[in-house]
Amino acid sequence: MKDMLERLEERRAQARLGGGEKRIEAQHARGKLTARERIELLLDKGSFEEFDMFVEHRSTDFGMDKAKIPGDGVVTGWGTVNGRTVFVFAKDFTVFGGSLSEAHAQKIIKVQDMALKMRAPIVGLFDAGGARIQEGVAALGGYGEVFKRNVVASGVIPQISVIMGPCAGGDVYSPAMTDFIFMVRDRSYMFVTGPDVVKTVTNETVTSEELGGAKVHTTKSSVADGAYDNDVEALLQVRRLIDFLPANNMDGVPEIPSFDDPARVDDSLDTLIPDNPNKPYDMKELILKVVDEGDFFEIQEAYARNIITGFGRIEGRTVGFVANQPMVLAGVLDSDASRKAARFVRFCDAFSIPIVTFEDVPGFLPGTAQEYGGLIKHGAKLLFAYSEATVPLVTVITRKAFGGAYDVMASKHIGGDVNYAWPTAQIAVMGAKGAVEIIFRQDIGDADKIAARTKEYEDRFMSPFVAAERGYIDEVIMPHSTRRRIARALAMLRHKETERPWKKHDNIPL
Repeated sequence: MKDMLERLEERRAQARLGGGEKRIEAQHARGKLTARERIELLLDKGSFEEFDMFVEHRSTDFGMDKAKIPGDGVVTGWGTVNGRTVFVFAKDFTVFGGSLSEAHAQKIIKVQDMALKMRAPIVGLFDAGGARIQEGVAALGGYGEVFKRNVVASGVIPQISVIMGPCAGGDVYSPAMTDFIFMVRDRSYMFVTGPDVVKTVTNETVTSEELGGAKVHTTKSSVADGAYDNDVEALLQVRRLIDFLPANNMDGVPEIPSFDDPARVDDSLDTLIPDNPNKPYDMKELILKVVDEGDFFEIQEAYARNIITGFGRIEGRTVGFVANQPMVLAGVLDSDASRKAARFVRFCDAFSIPIVTFEDVPGFLPGTAQEYGGLIKHGAKLLFAYSEATVPLVTVITRKAFGGAYDVMASKHIGGDVNYAWPTAQIAVMGAKGAVEIIFRQDIGDADKIAARTKEYEDRFMSPFVAAERGYIDEVIMPHSTRRRIARALAMLRHKETERPWKKHDNIPL
């Protein structure tokens, strides 16, 4: 018996070494952790239970029968994050460059199936070079099986991908179908085809970083939701995100003890809006002053910065926040902002996370670039997302709510449950100057008349009271009481039920 136990411990030690000491040292020299080190950081200390430690590939072509390493380039299993069950797989770059084989894929498939059965989140840590070329179509078949499970699990359990090294070819499509993607700056990149193929096909000379680095995917392509400076920071932030997320689409949002009074008043909010309606202010300040303990986890912070999306808590319960940002493009809605917010709203709705919307929007961004780029269809995505949402929707209009953008931002008309406005709110088809120049076109040469007409229009429409008179706004509230009002509204809406006609699925304007 003692011999058998020693032999088991030897085999375990060999498996834990992955590609060997030299390759582990090379991984550390690049500023990267190994697969197992990453898992230890992500999960609670001592909670990781590994599956399939001894699995090896069965390929015999191109000398692969002489190159077998236990684990076959991926570490899989489960553990806990702050006591809550989480499934995980981590690509091991020290073993065949983390490339995917048939056996490697079967390990990932097993953990995906278990996560779905247990209705628990799954986190994938990517550091790999795509399909294992020596296995050909068997590797491609493995990718297909992984992709299929990503789709089946979508909207059922949270799926998070962390790109911690190279991620190319088939490896990029699985993360693309997950809910959140995070990257590590200067060490990770994602692309379908690498710089060499790009050079051959299009004659463009480009580096891996320029083609698919963290900066590209967080600011231009919107593929990634955030980027961090190193492996440690990335994994700690993923732990923080998991704390905000429900385990699945049936459990409801997590609730943690909160010591922040839900009735807390913040008098500084009474002076947040500048006297000049064209002067910007930071909407993030409002969010931080409303959420519990100022704890806000922003999603896609560097992309489409004219809209803010992220998670906070009210009375210890997770809430999704969507807010126009007047500091960037005056908070206008454009194609990028609409797509960013629509995806976030749909995630919240899928997992029964209430949504609070802070609105200060002068309209949609005009111009040929926007129209040629499909602003109509992209703007409709956000309209569609809010309209189909059945979760509690609370909206606060802080200043401008002009034109169709007023309707789109969770207005009463498309399903807003509780709609508040600050006294500074301006709800109208457009700004006073533009409206007067259209209505009183004949008086444009007379400055006094135009000034008088503008004052008349402002008095009549540039306030929340016309909308309040029609019941489109439930209450005009004092800014300092915003947190208390939102907390009470969410408490009242906690058991909201909405009936929808049966359908196989909707047809969102993609």
